[in-house]
Amino acid sequence: MNQSPPVQEILFQTIRNSLAPNISFVHDLSELLGISYDSAYRRIRGEKELSLEELKSICFHYNISVDTLFSLRSNHVTFTSLAIGENGFNVDDWLHSLETAIRKICDSRQHEIIYAAKDIPVFYFFEFPEIAAFKFYFWNKALIPNSSYENARLTLDPPANLLETGRRMLACYTKIPTTEIWSEETISSILRQIEYCFVSGFFMHKEDVFRLCVVLESLLHHVQEQAERGFQFMTGFPTEGVENSFKLFNNEVLVTDNTILVETDGRKTVYSTYNVINQLITTNPVFCDTIEKSLRNLMQKSTLISGTSAKERCRFFNILHEKVRILGDKIDRMT
Repeated sequence: MNQSPPVQEILFQTIRNSLAPNISFVHDLSELLGISYDSAYRRIRGEKELSLEELKSICFHYNISVDTLFSLRSNHVTFTSLAIGENGFNVDDWLHSLETAIRKICDSRQHEIIYAAKDIPVFYFFEFPEIAAFKFYFWNKALIPNSSYENARLTLDPPANLLETGRRMLACYTKIPTTEIWSEETISSILRQIEYCFVSGFFMHKEDVFRLCVVLESLLHHVQEQAERGFQFMTGFPTEGVENSFKLFNNEVLVTDNTILVETDGRKTVYSTYNVINQLITTNPVFCDTIEKSLRNLMQKSTLISGTSAKERCRFFNILHEKVRILGDKIDRMT
């Protein structure tokens, strides 16, 4: 009968898979545990067992769940939190963390994303600088809040460094086979945010609110074209991709939160959003399997609107465009 690899072997292989190519694992481990290279090698080869304290240090340092390591199937789930405003963690840090995560997904041999989108997926913001600028402002103004934004007015020019980071992240996202599940409410959040900022007098130039509505419609046109072609691509680049690598579903009632399931080389990770953009992340196998089952069940209760489903796709996006136009007309009456 085949025996499973020793836990220590699984631990070190998991770490190797997560490290960037330019990082020496032996050096990193010896620095972490305060041991010589020879001692580190003996632990990696399994000649020397790790102590409990060493295991604790390694799991904390490399962000590894002990439940996952031992394949424990329990009701206790360990999450990593990416929360803006905690311990000095800001929007810049959050964005760079997402970029690191999406690069690892993109670089894996086998990869897939299933994204239940209560709100427009964050990656799309960076297709259009005006939307990225609006989101950066709103996050810093209303969610954190950032003291430097207390008296700041909203313009549609995003910080160049953050836009560049977002574009790199988007470039990776478009290369990954992805299924997105939208509803008619997926754009409601950003529409409410635009109206809130206008009513509160945050826009430096009133005409920018109408410009933002026009750009939002461009975003919808872009997603609709991706759904029609069956693959993702970036605006301003050649319209090419792998056929059927992008699937879009419309669910009429059940998309109640932003949940992302990622599978890379047989390893599953769930990203669950709270407080608009903060992330809870886990690789707990029981939880991930439950979420996958739930998402695939959601897909079965949804309508596929990518590929050849032209009639349903047009109907769905016409509803979203109408929501944007209604907001524009409402704001026009206020001015």
